[in-house]
Amino acid sequence: MTFEDTLGKLNKIVSELESGNLTLEESLEKFKEGVTLSGECKKKLEEAKLVVETINNSTNK
Repeated sequence: MTFEDTLGKLNKIVSELESGNLTLEESLEKFKEGVTLSGECKKKLEEAKLVVETINNSTNK
């Protein structure tokens, strides 16, 4: 799944949680899924940062 797909799913979950239309159980499940997706986004951003730093370091030599 791409970063954009993951972020889109995370945004959808946030909207669903903010709507107030979910049961407590549904909210907890969505929250857990959101935490997982957030971690995936963070990992992908960290990987992208490393690529950018590697490129910058190789062109600055």
